[in-house]
Amino acid sequence: MRRGSAQRLRLLLLILCCSSAVAAKKPTYIVHMAKSRMPPSFAEHRHWYDASLRSVSDSAEVLYFYDTVAHGFSARLTPAEARSLARRYGVLSVEPETRYELHTTRTPEFLGLDRGGGFVTSSDSDGDVVVGVLDTGVWPERKSFDDAGFGPVPASWKGGCEEGKDFVPPAACNRKLVGARSFYRGYEASTGPMDESKEARSPRDNDGHGTHTSTTVAGSAVPDASLLGNAAGTARGMSSRARVAVYKVCWVGGCFSSDILAGMDKAVEDGCGVLSLSLGGRVADYYRDSIAIGAFTAMEKGVFVSCSAGNAGPVPTSLSNVAPWITTVGAGTLDRDFPAYVVLGNGENYTGVTLYGGDPLPSSPLELVYAGNVTNTTNGILCMLGTLLPEKVAGKIVLCDRGINSRVQKGYVVSEAGGAGMVLANSAGNGEELVADAHLLPATGIGEKAGNAIRSYLFSDPNPTATILFRGTKVGVRPSPVVAAFSSRGPNTITRAILKPDLIAPGVNILAGWTGAVGPTGLAVDARRTEFNIISGTSMSCPHVSGLAALLKGKHPEWSPAAIRSALMTTAYVAYPSGNSIIDAATGRAATPFDLGAGHVDPPRAMDPGLIYDLTVDDYLDFLCASNYTPFRIASLTKRSNFTCDATRTYAVSDLNYPSFAVAFPSTASDVVVGDATTVKHRRTLTNVGGPGTYEATVRAWAGTEAGGVKVAVEPSELSFTEVGERRGYTVRFSAAGQPSGTTGFGRLEWSDGEHVVASPLAFTWK
Repeated sequence: MRRGSAQRLRLLLLILCCSSAVAAKKPTYIVHMAKSRMPPSFAEHRHWYDASLRSVSDSAEVLYFYDTVAHGFSARLTPAEARSLARRYGVLSVEPETRYELHTTRTPEFLGLDRGGGFVTSSDSDGDVVVGVLDTGVWPERKSFDDAGFGPVPASWKGGCEEGKDFVPPAACNRKLVGARSFYRGYEASTGPMDESKEARSPRDNDGHGTHTSTTVAGSAVPDASLLGNAAGTARGMSSRARVAVYKVCWVGGCFSSDILAGMDKAVEDGCGVLSLSLGGRVADYYRDSIAIGAFTAMEKGVFVSCSAGNAGPVPTSLSNVAPWITTVGAGTLDRDFPAYVVLGNGENYTGVTLYGGDPLPSSPLELVYAGNVTNTTNGILCMLGTLLPEKVAGKIVLCDRGINSRVQKGYVVSEAGGAGMVLANSAGNGEELVADAHLLPATGIGEKAGNAIRSYLFSDPNPTATILFRGTKVGVRPSPVVAAFSSRGPNTITRAILKPDLIAPGVNILAGWTGAVGPTGLAVDARRTEFNIISGTSMSCPHVSGLAALLKGKHPEWSPAAIRSALMTTAYVAYPSGNSIIDAATGRAATPFDLGAGHVDPPRAMDPGLIYDLTVDDYLDFLCASNYTPFRIASLTKRSNFTCDATRTYAVSDLNYPSFAVAFPSTASDVVVGDATTVKHRRTLTNVGGPGTYEATVRAWAGTEAGGVKVAVEPSELSFTEVGERRGYTVRFSAAGQPSGTTGFGRLEWSDGEHVVASPLAFTWK
């Protein structure tokens, strides 16, 4: 071959190689279409969508068509193709794929589900409610999915049980687990073909997270449940008579918005009455947030949507899933703990927690070493893989610092280096919050203060020793609940006038079903297999609320999603029986509405709330108009391509009939000079869902906090109701002088007829 020809061939191969590489890296986009604008030349919307895609790319293929919670499709495109498509007739928006992350027994008793007052057991009406869980799939063989005693699947159910690897209907589903589907096209489009030696291209749960959340929602009662002997008792979900349908949208590489939207689309079409999503990503405006978009149409069709708030606490403004039509759930603790005590050679002892279930340490103390002193790397204090020196660790207890790698992996690192045990100390960011783990070796987790004290002992004693004493399960722990330090916090950065989170529920050390694919630590080296596992996160608190929503929906099928949320929020509690405010684990001080929203769920009271704050689709459209949404953005979010805000009306976000109040005042120009008073007005409407009665309004200070000098006037301060469904409106005027930017204040508005207390948190900010 001549030199010139060879050069041209190499150039051609280089171009083809580069073109192939570019094509392989095409990102996924979600394309929202104005369904009503389909040209008459098309018989079906999918044909129109496909033709729109072909107009900008001959090679692109549709990943999903969306027909229920959204109108449009998803496909892999170059940025230039996406821009070109966005200019096509009928295209509302073209949004890039978003990657989301998972927010990762005694609970029924702690919540009062075994007390009198209507929540003693789930009723047969709960069996008409199907809860759709969007997560990592399901391990259907678990006893929590036993359908003994269940009647026929509701005739309204349209879902199916998908066949796939290690998942064969009809045995995989039954009258309890009524549906199972998987969605992976977006995942594979972004990361390449999945490794089926690590995960199944089916609804099978190889992770454990999805089995845990779905059994928390509605697991059947299983006696003698425990994790390695810890938390022994009967395990059951919040609504044990409700049905479950799983939609696997999360994989080893994450949860992708095109798959999530496809899962929500199918779940609503199938007939789910509640959707539970224990996942989230970066906060985005509602019209660009796939979960918010899917949840809007779900809400419109009467489906309650519950989402986890996130695990980025205690940092302020760290929330996910803040749309007002989503119920956003933070995490609190139970009154159960798993103590393990560190006893030092000087006689001092410190309380920690663990789920370790193996052989105890020798009765005689062992040498105690600090990880930073038995390593030759700068990050050795964190006990990361390969950082500890076996000759300095063998047979000893190692003090490791928390951070970077997982808590259970640190224990594995110590074990691999020959260590006999581990003490894991919290950092300043974790404070005194203790989260138990099923460690592979004798180990316990301790708070920051105890870690500092043990570290001081290590550095001052020439021959430091220690042992760890394991004490199993302890119940009746006080105070409880406390807000988990990891639970994400407000204020809401998208809409300051909407308080988030909405409420908190149990999310720390929760026992529920687990996969058979991995051990309780989730580590590949963990050969243990357990029917149940104990894990923590707002991922665990979200399904508690989803299950409670199924209970309420079963008893009150006529209630809207907003009515159900209102019942849960307005009956939540914010103080212990002593009257002291619920504590924030991150600070040790009183938690505020930015930490726990309306408070901790109280299911028996939620069954009979007296009054509710209801909302319709039109109310949310007014909210979008008040938020200065353009017709284009409203269409992208709500699928209403012909809707426009009324130019003759004055819209106000503060008029959204939400069960809480977030009030923003202007700050002073100076951090010293106090400005003139400002008055902010909010309007609300209460609907009677109880008997006749007269309710009187009371404004209280938030226990343990300052109100910021805000004056609150409620007009009228008395509301009378004579029949169910009757509505009464009122106005609240908040007046306050200017304060330095960043100042906050809190209060609580209560309406009471002597039997019911309908409470709303008040949050004030100056910015």
